Amino acid sequence: MNPYMATKKTGPTLAALNAQIAKLQAQAEALRAKEVAGVVARIREAIVHYGLTVADLGLGSAKSKAPKGAAVTAAPKSKGKTAGKKTARTIKFADGKGGTWSGIGKRPNWFKDALAAGRKPEDLLAKPDA
Repeated sequence: MNPYMATKKTGPTLAALNAQIAKLQAQAEALRAKEVAGVVARIREAIVHYGLTVADLGLGSAKSKAPKGAAVTAAPKSKGKTAGKKTARTIKFADGKGGTWSGIGKRPNWFKDALAAGRKPEDLLAKPDA
């Protein structure tokens, strides 16, 4: 008798165990997919509720690190001022030659030169139609 061939069935066969493993893996994947869908839905809801951006989440440069299907499209976050963008200011001083200044920040050279020439700041106030 061949010692590798069992005459008595003592338990499940390798093929049966592999079939069981495959079935359990399929069930696990289905359950994971269902759980992931729920988590993603809650995350999206929070992103919209709080107005978060990709930058807020620290995902701006880490796109390749995120698992497949994890891409999030966030609603744009409204901001009061745009960073780094200069806003137009009302002209307070003008020299009549095209030089203007709002009165905020460093004094322009034309303004300093006019003061050095004896003009007063009141003389350089911009006219309402200028």
